[in-house]
Amino acid sequence: MNANRLFSTIANSCANVASCEQCIALLSVFLAALCCMVPLPTGDCRAESIAVEVFHQQIEPILTNYCYDCHGYGMAEGGMALDQFENGQDALRHRELWWKALKLLRLGIMPPSDHERPPAEQLVQLEQWIKTHVFEIDPRDPDPGHVTLRRLNRIEYRNTIRDLLGVDYNTELHFPPDDSGHGFDNIGDVLTMSPLLLEKYIAAAREIVSKAVPGQQFRPEDTENVDQPKPGPREEEHRVRSQRYRQFFPRDVPEGKAERLDFARELLGAFARRAYRRPADQATVDRLAALAEEFYSQPGQTFEAGIAEAMTAVLVSPRFLFREEATEEATEEAHPFVNEYALASRLSYFLWSTMPDDKLFRLASEQKLRENLSEQVARMTTDRRWQQFIQQFAGQWLHARDVADVDINASAVIRRDQKPDPELARLQRRFWQLRSKDRKKLTEAQRIELEEVRKNFTAASQRFEGFNLDGPLRHAMRRETEMLLEHLFREDRSLLELIDCSYTFLNERLARHYGLEGVEGDQMRLVSLPADSPRGGVLTQGTVLTTTSNPNRTSPVKRGIFILENLLGIPPAPPPPNIPPLEDKDRADGADMPTLRETLEKHRSDPMCSSCHDRMDPLGLALENFNALGLWRELDRGKPIDASGELITGQSFANVQQLKQILIEDHHRDFYRCLTEKLLILAIGRGLEYYDVQTVDCIVEKLEASGGKPSVLLTGIIESAPFQKSRRPNLSADEVPTDRVSRTKVP
Repeated sequence: MNANRLFSTIANSCANVASCEQCIALLSVFLAALCCMVPLPTGDCRAESIAVEVFHQQIEPILTNYCYDCHGYGMAEGGMALDQFENGQDALRHRELWWKALKLLRLGIMPPSDHERPPAEQLVQLEQWIKTHVFEIDPRDPDPGHVTLRRLNRIEYRNTIRDLLGVDYNTELHFPPDDSGHGFDNIGDVLTMSPLLLEKYIAAAREIVSKAVPGQQFRPEDTENVDQPKPGPREEEHRVRSQRYRQFFPRDVPEGKAERLDFARELLGAFARRAYRRPADQATVDRLAALAEEFYSQPGQTFEAGIAEAMTAVLVSPRFLFREEATEEATEEAHPFVNEYALASRLSYFLWSTMPDDKLFRLASEQKLRENLSEQVARMTTDRRWQQFIQQFAGQWLHARDVADVDINASAVIRRDQKPDPELARLQRRFWQLRSKDRKKLTEAQRIELEEVRKNFTAASQRFEGFNLDGPLRHAMRRETEMLLEHLFREDRSLLELIDCSYTFLNERLARHYGLEGVEGDQMRLVSLPADSPRGGVLTQGTVLTTTSNPNRTSPVKRGIFILENLLGIPPAPPPPNIPPLEDKDRADGADMPTLRETLEKHRSDPMCSSCHDRMDPLGLALENFNALGLWRELDRGKPIDASGELITGQSFANVQQLKQILIEDHHRDFYRCLTEKLLILAIGRGLEYYDVQTVDCIVEKLEASGGKPSVLLTGIIESAPFQKSRRPNLSADEVPTDRVSRTKVP
């Protein structure tokens, strides 16, 4: 009996008692019951006591000696104060703060390179205390988290419709763009459903079914010699139409009412099973068959049209539009496995961006998919549909798909790379002086001068037209990035080759753009780079260089942010409010203008800006020899480019080649962790939380041991708890039962 019920019982009893003695007796019972409800010391309390003891004895001295100068005693650089806690118990409750601290510790950013760092064994103590006592991670049973019910995004919808019904429906034309979260557009929390989008799904379903499903009854005599080739386009069209009919209606439509309804159940049950990616319950099949019967029973309607109407209803069902994932039945575990149908969908949408095929469905129905997982992954990564994985991961993680729409002003970019041309500047200035006047008020001499200036100015500008990013060049840039990623996965080469390698993928157009000789034809192929080439790896590919630039110049800030976010896994803090943008106005008189390095040095002199720009700028400036078009250059504003710098972790470099080697030699573990996090986000459709640290760490350890093999990364993701399991419904991370005592160890 809980306290409220007990109190209610006593109150009701007191209303009827005849003496105070009886009331006092009942009150005594109530007080005794309350005493019984006070929790006694448990394993969790004991574990918390140990955690607090470790904090005071081992962690606090580390913080005092190495952290409080910047994050204590009233200082809170980066918004972090590590002495804000009321007591040891309070320190355990600030998980987000410790998660941020753990990331900075691992990257070597905290403490800064010019401060004394704790010995390695103390860093291990601090990391273990955070993971074990603050995050309460059980390495034997890590929390897989919970994924919000996910709607199919535009690419998944298009691919699923194609594989389900054989119709290529252009979702980019008919549906609005999907929102993105954590860098990807398959995140459940942002894939919302608006009334407008639902209307579009209804219209799409009707159009798709009308194209796919024959609406007229098929006569038995039309099947005669259907497989025999007949001359002429009309006969071929008839053969294809006959085959398509038999695809949806494998036998003749029965004449009897009951038999027709049974046939409808058979057809719609099979269709719903594939569309919903799991068996449809009998009640659902009966409702679909009843809908079909109601339609085809109307005057002038056919059985086929009724089936098509019910199939339309299937395509607007939440069971089709959303990826509903059930767990294994009859389990009370906090982290049960998802069932095999859900696993089949997770696998197919991760590797193919589409629904499971027949083999995955069969294994799931036999409860044999999980035991044959490695075999299926091997099969799926050699299938043509695996290109979707390459395109989606390279397109979003490495921004490869953004190159199609990036706005770059080729003439403005090339002019900046050359020495100032006073004559061109004079022509430009004079052109706009005359152009701004009322043409009717121009003298004859001024009209002649305007046309002459226009002709000379246009002729001067035409020399830059060959550098424009046309469609074929943009496509070649995207394919270069995709083919490098695919090459590493197919050949199981080290993932560090994404940072630097001695080859790339080019055709004649892209090679000419990069200034490389000996490549002919439109076919993209693997090309060995010269020994002294600064190319190699994604950082010096056209996709990254153009998408991290401004329309008329490079952007060291954007390029630095790209490296921080996508290679090292540490997004910078948002800029403070009211910070003016970098000055970037070209002066028409051709006077001396500062380079971007000079402009950024002035910008960093502001203390409000320096803390973030000290991280970003050296990384971005290392790429300054590549302009906004991805071309190699030696000058900026007519001055020699200085690509040297020093990372916030203390390493110095002279050029981009040396920076790439520093990333490989000193930060490869950070890169492995970042890459694992990015791929795990894509795989599970949610952002990562503090309780995912253990999963990522385990995969990184295996990657490190393998030398960065993609097969190890892919297997680690698919075999991980977040991919294989789900948190029990209605259970939050704080409510997950844990045996804290059995895994509590004093570091």
